Amino acid sequence: MRVLSTLLLMALFVSACGEKKEKATTEEVVETETVEMEEPMQMETIVGVASGNENFSTLVAAVTAADLVGTLSSDGPFTVFAPTNDSFAKLPEGTVESLLQPENKPALINLLTYHVVAGKFPAAAVVEAINANDGSFVVETVQGGKITLSLEGESVKLVDAKGNSSMVIMADVPASNGVIHAIDAVVMPAD
Repeated sequence: MRVLSTLLLMALFVSACGEKKEKATTEEVVETETVEMEEPMQMETIVGVASGNENFSTLVAAVTAADLVGTLSSDGPFTVFAPTNDSFAKLPEGTVESLLQPENKPALINLLTYHVVAGKFPAAAVVEAINANDGSFVVETVQGGKITLSLEGESVKLVDAKGNSSMVIMADVPASNGVIHAIDAVVMPAD
């Protein structure tokens, strides 16, 4: 009887240990299945990208003064030939300050929208269009004016309505609603 009691006690002990082990295994599986995933990073809009780059602070101030933040933050897509701060600094003294005045808002809008093309055109597509059109390609801007694009060496050159030129100095800055190509001079519309 004592042997039988001991065997029953051992059986219960082994059985109980098996249940604990099974329970522990189940808890481990649950723990490994509840790994939290990080949120995917969302790409910024054109305005967000420009705002995050100190080289575009003058452009961002101008876009804000012209009330174009909402437009350039919309779905687009847009291709922006974005003048850097150095580009704006090349304008005659007092030009930027004058354009930022509320009474000059229509002129500022005219200037800024002349730097925007509807659609997303990465550098490869721009170069392809230039090459497919005998070395130059005319694009219509959101403002309604035209800019002629060509190649100078490996770089894309813009010629504005007044015959002034600008070079793309950094291409293909991605944004959620298009692409930015930084340029080294402000391009000017006809009016």
